[in-house]
Amino acid sequence: MNHLQRWLRIDADAKLRTYREGYETAELRELSYWLGILFSAGIATLGLVLNSPAVIIGAMLISPLMNPIMATGLGLATGDLYLAFKALIKLLLSILVAVALSAVLVWTLPFHSITNEILSRINPTLLDLGVALLSGLAGSVAVTRSNSGEGVTTLPGVAIAVALMPPLCTVGFGIGSGWSWSIIGGASLLFLTNLVAIVFSAFLIFLLTGMNTSEVRHAIAERRSHEPVAGAGRLSRLFSIAGPLHWRIIVLVSLLLLIAFPLQKALRQLAREAIARDAVQQVVSKILPRNDVVSSQTEVGPTTVAVRIVATRSLSDSARQAAEAEISHRSHLAASLTVQSIASQSELGRLVERINATQAAAAAAPPPAPPPPSTLTQDGDEIRKRVSAALTAVWPPQPPVDSYNLTFSQTGPQLNVVYAAPRDIDALSLDLLQTALRKQLASPALTLTLTRNPPTRSRTASRR
Repeated sequence: MNHLQRWLRIDADAKLRTYREGYETAELRELSYWLGILFSAGIATLGLVLNSPAVIIGAMLISPLMNPIMATGLGLATGDLYLAFKALIKLLLSILVAVALSAVLVWTLPFHSITNEILSRINPTLLDLGVALLSGLAGSVAVTRSNSGEGVTTLPGVAIAVALMPPLCTVGFGIGSGWSWSIIGGASLLFLTNLVAIVFSAFLIFLLTGMNTSEVRHAIAERRSHEPVAGAGRLSRLFSIAGPLHWRIIVLVSLLLLIAFPLQKALRQLAREAIARDAVQQVVSKILPRNDVVSSQTEVGPTTVAVRIVATRSLSDSARQAAEAEISHRSHLAASLTVQSIASQSELGRLVERINATQAAAAAAPPPAPPPPSTLTQDGDEIRKRVSAALTAVWPPQPPVDSYNLTFSQTGPQLNVVYAAPRDIDALSLDLLQTALRKQLASPALTLTLTRNPPTRSRTASRR
């Protein structure tokens, strides 16, 4: 300990000054502190709603929550349980004020959209515990060396890294938006993680730097002798100046382990999702070119991973099953892959150009002369010719038309086209073809239906 104090350049005067500052920060009657709580809570709440990291960082810098937390760790390290109790009471009141103000602000808003800044604070992991521990250690060292001016540069960084106020305001958002327990529970766990980690870090640093020396104990006793008999003075007599150190260590370590259990589960889930998403990305890039993938969604559960892809090309059953097996092998989860094929942009563009050209040619042509009276057989032949000409004009080269059938009903004419293709024509192409045929045949009530015939082996071979 003496070596650590010498390396950090901490003398007896610095220890006494740190202790006096800790006692001052534990006082409840401090208007500037409560104004800081109100301002930082309001700014952090609006930053969360606006999804603005810059505004949230500003609230972190304004927030004075670090002061009572450090005082709590100092009281536990020096054995001044009265100081720890006063600081803890101030901290609890600060939590209630911040959460209440945030809940009221969110309740008055006309919308309650969950932003990314809110989502990032409801799933804490062991990584957040590590950040809080390191931040608490850095802040505690800066406090013990306050005479060197180090706290001016260190404490703002600690405030940003540990983020005490945003999780509290996220809890307020969950309450104000209609008691969303998933948001309330996740944000509360994050704040509790930061709180316990910082108190433990402060306790460890203050203990290792010898804050519980005889000089500090004498200052504690002198400070408590000036407490009034009523109120806080009576309460101070309930606490011994030097409580059992091993019990304080056991309590803090137990709290850390208790919090680490759910954080470890969350970290395992995060790692499982990262591995599964990486496996999906690698497998999909092998079976489908990036330009052919329109959209891709991956949902990772405790034991499964579901992948839904929309692409401009189809995937055979054997290729899909092979991809599922490879994803399962890489992620160690049961995988399901669904690929929905749609027409590519170039195919739709060619179809639209062909229809537009046909319509332009029809508009430029002179109106036909009125036909002479004809027999029933002549009328049937004329209809078949018109239908065949219209199909030839608007139907794309691929897939080929095998046959067609025109029937009439009370709702209007119905044209069924039978074509040969390995996959169905999508709904958008069907709508474009129906519109073009209605204009070609001058029949707004025409209904087009399609029937697909799988191509035979002989036809496929002949095309080759």
